[in-house]
Amino acid sequence: MSTTLKNKIDFAILFRVRNANPNGDPLNGNRPRTDYSGLGEITDVCIKRKIRDRLVERYVALPESERLGQNVFVQSDDRKRDAFKSLRERAEAGLGKKLGGSETSAEACKLWIDVRAFGQLFAYKSGSKGKKKDDGDDSNGDNGVSIGIRGPVTLHSAFSVEPVSITSTQITKSVSGEGDGAKRASDTMGMKHRVDQAVYTTFGSMNPQLADRTGFSDADAAAIKAILPKLFENDASSARPEGSMEILKVIWWKHNSRTGQYSSAKVHRTLKVNPDGTYTLENLKDLPPEEINGF
Repeated sequence: MSTTLKNKIDFAILFRVRNANPNGDPLNGNRPRTDYSGLGEITDVCIKRKIRDRLVERYVALPESERLGQNVFVQSDDRKRDAFKSLRERAEAGLGKKLGGSETSAEACKLWIDVRAFGQLFAYKSGSKGKKKDDGDDSNGDNGVSIGIRGPVTLHSAFSVEPVSITSTQITKSVSGEGDGAKRASDTMGMKHRVDQAVYTTFGSMNPQLADRTGFSDADAAAIKAILPKLFENDASSARPEGSMEILKVIWWKHNSRTGQYSSAKVHRTLKVNPDGTYTLENLKDLPPEEINGF
């Protein structure tokens, strides 16, 4: 594995949504998320999920000799590349006796790129409990695992440039529910929601000080940089038809030091995005932005 991240990195992602539900809210009938100002919102958790999915695809494409340390710990059930049914099973298989010990953090970071990048909380019950002693000593009680790892890569939630227009469509479906198919089931009513058209922006940063703790390297940063322009590839669904979500630009700022010449807030403010997807960048001395086209 290469040395840890040497320079602070900031980045921004601009993308367009057309007739899709980019991130439904399960507490609001799966309508596209919006804030109180009417701006469309996509959570950082949703964006990280897509990054992890692309990292899984990258891992599969790598030669066997280059896969060490490049696997993904938090995999989607429909995209996982192993037979483990839970995170605990995957953690126990990868870490073995080191799970719950002093080496848990270091070993997990060596094995999984998403743990090195985003961090992870290992919180599992031991599965066995001992009886507490009469003197109040509970050292033989529940020996569960709770170890937190703080990652160097942070992401903002994405917000649309302008308030979004949401269209809701009532749908019906009638299927053969049971038996030989001769009897039709009752019609089932439902709703589908979509954002008609909007441009979203999100920002992120990579912190070298935290990278020292997890072993997140320049090569890891390059891997994430390479997949960001393809963030929505292989991500189609009924709510997000193929081509309905498109990366327009990835803006990449690589500082010349570990602490950076400027704060992330100041760097992010240099980007001004227009509703049609065009943008302007304010120049900062000695920090030229790299502008990467979407896939």
